Amino acid sequence: MLHHFKYKIVVFIILVATLNSCKSGADYSQKGKSVILKEKNFKHYVDYFNTMEDENLKFAIPNDSAWTWMEKNIPLFECPQQNFEEIYYFRWWSARKHIKKTPQGYAITEFLVDRSYADKYNMISCALGHHINEFRWLHNPEYLEQDVHLWFRGNEGKPMKKLRTFSSWTADALYNLYLVNKDDKFLLDMFPDLVNEYAAWEGDRKRKDGLFWQFDVKDGMEESLSGARKFRNARPTINSYMYGNAVALSKMAKLKGDTKQESYFAAKADTLQKLVESKLWNAEDEFFETFTEKDTLAQVREAIGFIPWYFNLSQKDKGFEKAWEQVKDEKGFAAPFGLTTAERRSPRFRTHGTGTCEWDGAIWPFASSQTLTAMANVLNNYDQKVVAKTDYFKQLDLYVQSQYYRGKPYLGEYLDQTTGYWLMGDRERSRYYNHSTFNDLIITGLVGLRPRADEKIEINPLIPQEKWDWFCLDNVLYHGNIITILWDKTGEKYHKGKGFRIFKNGKEIAVSERLEKLVSE
Repeated sequence: MLHHFKYKIVVFIILVATLNSCKSGADYSQKGKSVILKEKNFKHYVDYFNTMEDENLKFAIPNDSAWTWMEKNIPLFECPQQNFEEIYYFRWWSARKHIKKTPQGYAITEFLVDRSYADKYNMISCALGHHINEFRWLHNPEYLEQDVHLWFRGNEGKPMKKLRTFSSWTADALYNLYLVNKDDKFLLDMFPDLVNEYAAWEGDRKRKDGLFWQFDVKDGMEESLSGARKFRNARPTINSYMYGNAVALSKMAKLKGDTKQESYFAAKADTLQKLVESKLWNAEDEFFETFTEKDTLAQVREAIGFIPWYFNLSQKDKGFEKAWEQVKDEKGFAAPFGLTTAERRSPRFRTHGTGTCEWDGAIWPFASSQTLTAMANVLNNYDQKVVAKTDYFKQLDLYVQSQYYRGKPYLGEYLDQTTGYWLMGDRERSRYYNHSTFNDLIITGLVGLRPRADEKIEINPLIPQEKWDWFCLDNVLYHGNIITILWDKTGEKYHKGKGFRIFKNGKEIAVSERLEKLVSE
């Protein structure tokens, strides 16, 4: 009798454990399914990508498992411009190559091949913010959550030794993750770690005037026109990042009900906003520029001057938006294959040689994705007439075109602005460089799903009205629901009627005859 009773207890424990394991993430793919698009219609992309290469390295999800993984995890996207669609699936296909299973959980790498300056498991923190903003759209949260835990607690419960090798906007990115999945438990569990990280940056990078300094190489932007590997300049990068982090930490504290911390970080953000606007703004150049260690402006426009808008730092109605005229100026940043990292009119533009990771003008996807995210914020959050949807679409189109090499989809480190030639395209280290976002730009910028803390669903597409007759973004896991967004000019493509429509779990919740902003409960 006792033996029989023990057997029942064991069975019960196993059953409970099984149910708990399902709750911890195994049921993520059962939260919903695509409404309009069919997964099988996009498998051909992956079949093609798999034939493009010799699979040099295999990690958690090898090529032969890529499509199965994508079916379970990614939003689906369809549009009439084939290269947009192809690069969308290529970026998911290449991103999963960087998921590595370690003894401490999943890690997300930047390079596939080992780098001497990486941390454990070949991890590099430079693009961590990009990784979070891109991977937040996967249905399975485990990859990102375990990667973040590894960075902050993977060194015997402490941060990895090289977490702060590079400037960071991690707190901001993790709050952005929360805006997609509403997992406040994970976010608030990370809050103390993020508070400590902020304090550590203040401890060794804060100047007496309250600005933060950084070596350009520690921004991941070495050989820049405004700095050098050993110049302690107050750059728009780290100061914007710290502003974004302070705003995010204030919002996290509010979620936690900690009014003291909420006010503390809000005050820090307010101070940084004033400092950036007063000290980094060059009124003559009408641009945010690096403030050198000699307390003078660098007198050169660089793409990092757009980063304040990545965090909505710049105050509205102050004239700062004039800086965006430079994305349309060929003497500024406009080039045949995208936006350069320094203004083309500078006599020192592209003078540091090629093939040595220089940030003196060549196009870097890292910067392109930051600038396009910032431009989407300008178009959504600022009343201005400097840039329009046509400018955003043009630059995103060029970004798509740039991601080819010898006729095949490709993602590398950086490229020539006039020829589109990938400057490290034949180096093994450069292949599938996980150092930027793209699919987040499609979702939040082009199609226009703007994540927010309340339960309203806001869609503001940045596709010019007459550019495409149809498109659909489907199977987007957002706030625990499946969101579908489609545009069908004639109604003949998707047979749901003419116009722009939003569906929530298969139920239509908003519609417009035009391709315009929609907000629905």
